[in-house]
Parts: sequence; structure tokens; C-alpha cells
Amino acid sequence: MISSFASFMAKKRDSDLSIFRIAHLSDPHLPPPPGAFGWRDIVSKRLLSRIAWRRKQKEHQPWVLAALIADIKAYAPDHIAITGDLTNFASAVEIEAARQWLSGLGATDSVTLSPGNHDALVGARTPDRFAVWSAWLGDGDDIAFPRLRIRDGVAIINLCSAIPTAPHLATGRLGDAQLARLEALLADPAHRDLFRVVLIHHPPLQGAVSRRKSLEDLDALRAILTRQSADLVLHGHAHESLVAALPGPSGLAIPVLGVPSASALGKGNHPAARWHAIEITRTGSAPVSVRVVARGLDPETGQPAELGRYVLA
Repeated sequence: MISSFASFMAKKRDSDLSIFRIAHLSDPHLPPPPGAFGWRDIVSKRLLSRIAWRRKQKEHQPWVLAALIADIKAYAPDHIAITGDLTNFASAVEIEAARQWLSGLGATDSVTLSPGNHDALVGARTPDRFAVWSAWLGDGDDIAFPRLRIRDGVAIINLCSAIPTAPHLATGRLGDAQLARLEALLADPAHRDLFRVVLIHHPPLQGAVSRRKSLEDLDALRAILTRQSADLVLHGHAHESLVAALPGPSGLAIPVLGVPSASALGKGNHPAARWHAIEITRTGSAPVSVRVVARGLDPETGQPAELGRYVLA
């Protein structure tokens, strides 16, 4: 199936319609390597996460993630967007293992990672906590979020909602400083004619997750998007395939897409692994169109297959 999909995409490229293709995946929850959990962690929130992982590891299978990554590589996207939760305990050993995994996806400037709550499970909220992953967060040397990449008429605006929280909480927060920088970036005339894609781990939607897992400054983010707009928002965290919209300026709708965990077997309470091929197409002076091809684990074959496709209005 992978080879036929690659052949289909090669024909699409020959038509020269799509200017940019993004592969969106989320929440891979890479298996913890040896040493990811130490004896000192029994007095931290990592203990709760360790207990939870003993239950969840049957659901998050490395072979599932490997199959999806092979499928994505066959698609040969222009960019890969990952919306968080590479790790489970946010230990230094896990973060380094995740760096090595990211290195295997392709060139660093063709992959953008928005950290998730598991990637910031414990520790201080400092600007450099994700320094090891800096090459995958955005262009330039500025470590403050939002991080920005501009590729072929597309602006990839990378937010970070990952913060350490109290036990039993998985909330996110952008904070006033990041929100102010986001509004300035969206209001910048230099970016107005670009197709602006916003990446964030926590869903910017009411009710998408329980309150203990929600984005604390959701209303502030939505207010900025209503004033300044964006063209597409991609998120993770819910482990569900979600299609929704946020209000933009003048009543325009901003599409919001979420995907299930990229390593999920689909035997638990959440759907099987899935990723989205997002094709941003320009044809002459016509409005930009966006087609989404959902691909994921086929329960009958155990291999990635097309699950559906649709066009965003």
C-alpha cells in the first residue's frame, strides 16, 4: 500500500498544483529507554507517570509508530509537524533518545516539534528547557516561543503550551509573554500574505479534553485568533481525530485539526494511530485550497491505509 500511495503522490506532484505538503502526527510516546526512570523519581510526579505507563505501554507500540513513519516517508512531505509528547517522563535520557529519533526523520529544518505536557512533566519552566531540541523548534537563534519557519509561502508558527503541573493535572499554558509575541507575529504585515499554520499541543477548543487536561489561557488565545486570524491550527493531546473551527476576523472560520497518537494500537479507549497529509494548493490567482488525506492503521491488515479525505472550506 505504501508503494501505491507513493506512486499516487508522484502523479500529484507532476500536476504542480500543490505548493506545500505537511505531514501532521502527534503524541508518539516513544518507549522509555533504560535509565529513563531512576530511584530519585519516586518522590516526583514521574512516579505517577511511570505507573500509568505500565498500563499504557501495551497501547503504544513501537512497530505501529515505525509503520506510520515509513508511510510518511513514502509520502515525502515538504514538512513534518509533530504536536508533542515524544516522551513519557521528560527525563534527560528520554529527551536525548527523542533527539535521536527526530534526527532519523530527515533534515532538521524540515521537521517542527511543538512540545507536549509529557515533555515538560517536571522541572522549572525555563526558556532553555527544550534546548536539546532547538533545531526542531524553529529557525533562528531565539529560544522564546512562538518559533517561526517560513517555507514556500507557508508560515509555520510554533507555540509551546507545555508546562510542569501538579500531580493528576495535564493542563497547558502559553503565558502572557508568548501570547503577546504571537499577536505581534500574526499582525506583522510581512506575514499577512503567507498561509499561516499554528502548531500547539493542547487543543484550542472547549470540551475537546477534560478540564484537568485543558489549555488554561484558551480564551486569550482564541481572542488573538479572532482579531488577527490564522489559516490552520494543528494540535494533539486529545488522542482523537478532531475537526473543528475557531472564529476568525469578520466571521471567517479557522480550521482546527487534531490527530490520534501516532503509536496507538487502537485496542484501548482511543482510536488507532493516524496521521494527516495536508496539501496546501494554489492555482493561479484562485484562493488557496487545503485538502486533508487521513491515513492510519488498518485494523484488518495492520498496515497504514487511507481512511478518508476532505477539503477544508
